[in-house]
Order: sequence, then C-alpha cells, then structure tokens
Amino acid sequence: MGLGASPFCVSCERSTQEGRSPEELTILGETHEEEDEILPRKDYESLDYDKCINEPYLEVLETLDNKKVRRCEVVKWILVFCIGACTGLVGLFIDYFVHLFSDLKYQIIGKSVEDCSERGCLALSLLEILAFNMGFVFLASLFVLIEPVAAGSGIPEIKCYLNGVKIPGIVRLRTLVCKAVGVLFCVAGGLFVGKEGPMIHSGAVVGAGLPQFQSITFHKIQFNFPYFRSDRDKRDFVSAGAAAGVAAAFGAPIGGTLFSLEEGSSFWNQALTWKVLFCSMSAAFTLNLFRSGIHYGSWGSFQLPGLLNFGEFKCADGDKKCHLWTAVDLAFFIIMGVIGGLLGAMFNCLNRRLAKYRMRNVHPKAKFVRILESLLVAMVTTMVVFVASMTLGECRDIPLQPHSNNTTLQLSERTVNSSIKTFFCPNQTYNDMATLFFNPQETAILQLFHQEGTFSPVTLSIFFVLYFLLACWTYGVSVPSGLFVPSLLCGAAYGRLVANVLKTFIGMTHIYSGTFALVGAAAFLGGVVRMTISLTVILIESTNEITYGLPIMVTLMIAKWTGDFFNKGIYDLHVDLRGVPLLEWETEAEMDKLTASDIMEPNLTYVYPHTRIQSLVSILRTTAHHAYPVVTENRGNEKEFMKGNILISNNIKFKKSSILTRAGEQRKRSQSMKSYPSSELRNMCDELVTTEVAENGEDMLQQMLERRHPPYPNLYPDQSPSEEWTMEERFRPLTFHGLILRSQLVTLLVRGVCYSETHSSSTQPRLSYLEMTEDYPRYPDVHDLDLTLLNPRMIVDITPYMNPCPYTVSPNTHVSQVFNLFRTMGLRHLPVVNAVGEIVGIITRHNLSHDFLSMKLRQHKMTM
Repeated sequence: MGLGASPFCVSCERSTQEGRSPEELTILGETHEEEDEILPRKDYESLDYDKCINEPYLEVLETLDNKKVRRCEVVKWILVFCIGACTGLVGLFIDYFVHLFSDLKYQIIGKSVEDCSERGCLALSLLEILAFNMGFVFLASLFVLIEPVAAGSGIPEIKCYLNGVKIPGIVRLRTLVCKAVGVLFCVAGGLFVGKEGPMIHSGAVVGAGLPQFQSITFHKIQFNFPYFRSDRDKRDFVSAGAAAGVAAAFGAPIGGTLFSLEEGSSFWNQALTWKVLFCSMSAAFTLNLFRSGIHYGSWGSFQLPGLLNFGEFKCADGDKKCHLWTAVDLAFFIIMGVIGGLLGAMFNCLNRRLAKYRMRNVHPKAKFVRILESLLVAMVTTMVVFVASMTLGECRDIPLQPHSNNTTLQLSERTVNSSIKTFFCPNQTYNDMATLFFNPQETAILQLFHQEGTFSPVTLSIFFVLYFLLACWTYGVSVPSGLFVPSLLCGAAYGRLVANVLKTFIGMTHIYSGTFALVGAAAFLGGVVRMTISLTVILIESTNEITYGLPIMVTLMIAKWTGDFFNKGIYDLHVDLRGVPLLEWETEAEMDKLTASDIMEPNLTYVYPHTRIQSLVSILRTTAHHAYPVVTENRGNEKEFMKGNILISNNIKFKKSSILTRAGEQRKRSQSMKSYPSSELRNMCDELVTTEVAENGEDMLQQMLERRHPPYPNLYPDQSPSEEWTMEERFRPLTFHGLILRSQLVTLLVRGVCYSETHSSSTQPRLSYLEMTEDYPRYPDVHDLDLTLLNPRMIVDITPYMNPCPYTVSPNTHVSQVFNLFRTMGLRHLPVVNAVGEIVGIITRHNLSHDFLSMKLRQHKMTM
C-alpha cells in the first residue's frame, strides 16, 4: 500500500470508475473514504523490549570497554539496593501513619463505647466512629480523584506493564504519592482493604522512576543520567521494585522474588534473579531496621520483618499431645482446599458482576459519584461492624494464657491478649465479635491464629459471611485497596470455624486450631488470586515454620485447580474487564490451525529510506501506527511477479481485496495537506510565492501540488512514483529493509535531521544515541511540530536510525510459533516477510490477543 504520486484527476476518476468493480476500485485506491486525521491512541500502547541495533547504537558499543561495562553493572547494583531501601521506607511511612491514626481512632471510640454502654448513648458512639471512618475514606477518595490509576491494589496494572502493555500514569510519582497516602487513610478508615497489595504497586513505581533520575511531576529537577533509557531496562527495575514491595509487605524476600517471577514479570533471565533477590532483601532489611527501632527502641534487633507478621506457631510447653499438624489432618486440608477454591470462585464471580455494574452505571457519571459510592461503602461497613458487635457478639470469659519461656511467643501472646475487646459485655468477659471487628485486620488475624478457645462457631460463621460480602463489595471502589489481608482474615475465620467443628462434633480435641486457621487463610486466598509457588513461600516465610510447607502447598494447588473450573483469578478478571491485551504464557493448541497470514494486518503504511519532510509529516498526522516498514522497489525482479495485467505478487495474494494501493495512499497523503493551517503553508512554495498568492493558502497549496514535487523519493529522487504509472508499476514488489518507530521519526523532524535534494545524504546531520533517547519515555508528538520551520521538500535519510534487523516471520508460520517469538522476545511489532524479502503484513499485540485469535479461528472454520 502505498506511497504514490500526486492525486488523480477527478475527471479521469469519474470516467474510469463506472466500468470497474468495487474490488478493483479498492485495489486502485479510488474509494471515497474519510480524510479525517487519526490521533495516535495513547492508552494501552505496547512497550518495546526489543533492541534497536541501528548505527547510533553501534557507535555506543564501539566506545564500550570492560571498564565501562563493569561501571554500569556497579551502578545497576547500587540502584537495585536504593530501590529496595526506598520501597522499605514507603512501607514504613504507610505503617507508621496507619498505626497512628488507628490508635487514635480506637482510643477515642473505645472510651466512648465503654462510657456510653453505661449511660445508654451508644448512638453517639456510632456517630463518632462514622465521622472517623467516613472522613478518612473521603480523604482517600480525593487522592484517587487526583490520580484515578491509584485506585485498587495496582497488581493487575503492574502485571500488564511487565507483560509489555503501557498503561498511562501507572508508574508516575504522583501515582505513588496518591497510592501511599490514600491507602493509609483507607485502612485507618475501617474499610476491609489491605495495605500489602498497594505496597507492590508502590515498589514498582519506585523501581520505574528512581533509575531515570527525572519525573514529569517535578520536570524542572533533572539530572544528566543518560543510562537505562529503554523499556527493557525499565522493565527489569520495575520487576525488582514489585518484588521489593512483596518483601516489605510480608517480610518475605524469597517470596517476593518468586512473586515477580510467577505472577508479575513475563520476561526473565538468570542475571535478573540475583538482582531482584538483592532488592527484596534490602527492602525487608530497611523496613525491619526502622520498625524495630521505632516500636521497641531496639535499633538493630530486627524483630519486625514485614508489615504483616503471622507470629510463631508453637504449642504450649506443657501440652505434649499437641502437634502443629499430623498426616490425618492432611485429608481435611485437601477438603478445605476444595471449599476454599469454591469460595474464591464465588468471590470472584460476585466481584466481577459488581465491577461490570460500576463500569456501566458509576464510572460514566460525574467523578463525585465515585466518592459517594466510597462513602456509602464506608457507612454501611461501619454500621454493620457496630451493630453486629453490639447484638450478635457473644460474651465469653477471658482465657488464661499459659506461661511460655519463648521470648518471641511471649511477645505474640501479649499482643493477642491486649487486643481483646470488652465492648458491650460485663466485667471479666469479652466480646468475641468486637474482638474481630474492632481491631486492625493484622491483629484480628493473629487472634485467629494464636488465641485458643476465643471465638464461638456462631460468631465465626456470622463474621465470615459479613466479611466476605463487605470485602467483595469494597474491592473495586475508587480507593487504594489491597486484597491480601482481607482474604487472609476471611480465610482464617473459615479455617478456625472448621477447627471448632472438628473439636466439637468429631472429638478431635488435640488438633491445633492455629494450623487450621492458617490453612483456611491459604485456601481462600489461593481460591481468589490463584497463586501457587510464590504464595506458598510467602506464607512459609511469614510463619517462619518450614513444616507448614507441604500442607500450604497442597491446599493452594487444590484451591487453584478447583477455582479454575469456574473462572479466572481476581487480577486476571479485572485485566479482562479493562480490555488490556495481556498475553498469556502460550496459546491454545487449536490456534495452530491459523498462520501468520491469517492474523496479520495487511494494510500498512510504507516509508522509503529517503523520504521528504512533507511526506513524513502527512504520514505521522494521518496514521496511528507506532512503526513503519522501510522499503524499496524491487525493480530487478519486476517481471518475475508481473505477467501482463495479472497480479500474482505475494503482496497482493496475502492482502486480497482489503488493501489500499500505494497510489491511493499517496492521494490520501496529498489531500491531507488541506487540513494544514494556512500559516503552516507559507514556506512550502517559497520559490514561486508571490504577494498575491501569499494571501490565499488554497492557491499556494494548488501550486505546490501542480509542481508535483515527488513526496516519496526512493534511494534516488528521480525514481519517484507518479500518477502516470500503470497498474503493474503501482504494484512493484517492495523489498523490506527495516522498521522505523514513530518516536524516531518525530525526533528526527524536531532536531532538523534532513538534507536538500541538490546535495548528498552525507550532508545530513547525525544524531548520537544519547540524543535519540534524550526524551525517553515521553517523546514529542507530531502535532507539536512547528511546520513553519520545516521545508517540505527537504529529504530525511532514515536508514541510519531504523532497525535494520528486526525479528520477522514467514506468512506460513503457525500461530503458536509466532506467539512464542513475540512474547518471549518482548516485541512490539513483528513484520511478516515472504521468501523473496517482500513485506506482506505486520503483527502487533492486538493480533495475538485471545479475543482476536478466537474471532479469526471462527472465520477460519466458516471458510473450511
């Protein structure tokens, strides 16, 4: 398709169109189409992880020596450590203020409830807690209003980014601030959300921004740091930051590394593994150091490895019959895994329906409607918690904990005992429902794991149902919210309920309730998020008990297999709802019925190695492509492909009847010049402009077109397409030479890289690799160009800057091979080139999405 000459004569078109079929008109490019400009779509662009090995890049390689390589490697390690340390400090900031606000709230509310229980003014206590919670949630909603992408946990978005999809604003500094501050207000506001999921997103933002030494928020603060200016390097740092977020959240460096490998990164290498582990270790070390010093005044003791710590699972010293778990218990764990998978599938199904409802009825409305929904959730949650604790809780005797010589266990016991709530109960008794609802979620988890005989089966059942429904409703509201802790708490209540049933009705009095609570938490969380390896290691590191490895692993696998029968994991469901073209690890076997020619995009916009500025500007302003094939005409083999008027070129064979010819495309480019403002045409005909013509932009345009300056010069300017070409000439085979990116073309135009047709291309200015990547990752837009500064007849030699050796496939390559190459190498564009080097199409991420392949497969079956 193409790059032809000036527009056809209108009268000629009218005389010839009557005797031609629609298919012939399409091939000749003589159809009447809209000439409106298409602005490049900025959302959900693909990231390009492939190296562009052009001449500027090779010049950099020539200057490299072993000393510079080692220096660059040292800088990488320093940056990895800084990413981990900064992520740990972000976690410390969130944790400190969550505890500060939560302690303030619970102190005031606790005193009010105790006083009003005696004086009969509990309505006033309810209003006080409503004021606290709704005020905090309102502040959190305001931060999401500032940066909408800060809503949710951020894990689906980071997963998409590491898969190769660029989501606008996902790794900006403003997003980090809104996420960190918003989530601490959400947790302090009593919503059933966690701060551990947003920690992963926060770490990823730190990993993306810190090595760049620049920020769009503080654009005036820039450092001369020209390294790591590519999507590939940025991706590796984001992987390290996401792993650091997990390590800081759970105190699990190995689990964080495996999370980045299993759930996050789609591209991995051996060297990255060690860097990611080091980053995770530095995050856990930094957070542990400061938290231990702040909470216990013992700097350097390292007693608090993560934001969420499960405590130590130990039997009482005098109970010799107690075992953490036995082989008999493993059968119950399997059953719990099945039930956990079913509960997780139900949770995901309900949440998906809620998300679809929000997309149709809440998001299209004014932004304040989202704030109202968040306040409604906060109000309902607060009222349910207050009323359930007051009316449905059971007053039980405060248990006496046996003395333990273990220092760590004593610390855990003190934490558990101090969190018992006596709300709405007489002296020497406590309210088991209030103990779960009126404590931070991490403390409630510790209660379920370590407090024996604290909760009745009725209380656990009611708590589980209420928490399940409210957590499902909350996830997806326009506030920063994590899902790990709510799922763990809900699952722990389910596991503790199973232990109570086994003790009461089956007589298994010697089972350890904490183990069943842990397995229940793993079963429910696994049923919701469908993670296996990384979640197993995270839970083992959080419990510091290696003997739990087998039951946790078995439970998670069973929960995942059971849930997968019904739907996907919660993160994958939200990715699908947003329409992000996420590529899975492999395609279905049935897709191999298709080949590259079946799924490729045949309608391409070509660029010649030497192209006029007028042509480049027109192409960039009227197409949304992010890359353009660089071609030349294969005149030597013309007779091999042309036999009279019968077109047998492979190019036409694969494009069939849906193509636009190069002549038709050239007509479109020339007509697009009419959309230029008259002020932009002043220097286009500088040699023939007179005073009278200068007053009329249309006359200037007509004179420019009548001069027939060839807009698409080949290697030699005098060999340009013209309107006198025959049909055979218009379909000369185009030899593929490489790819040139939109960002590269705009950079060349902005920096004035061109030469006159009266001079050699050697006179063209040369840009270095640093100059080509200076504006990364926000390159200038073509609509920002000042066309009055450009001479449209100047020629740009793009051969030094194009990628001369991109990955290519044959039209007959099966889809599975195309998919594996595209995903493994992290490509953005995959040209389809036939056996004689002629490009016949191009494959992008959209062509490999599951929905697109399914549609093409259905079409293939219909034609069989």
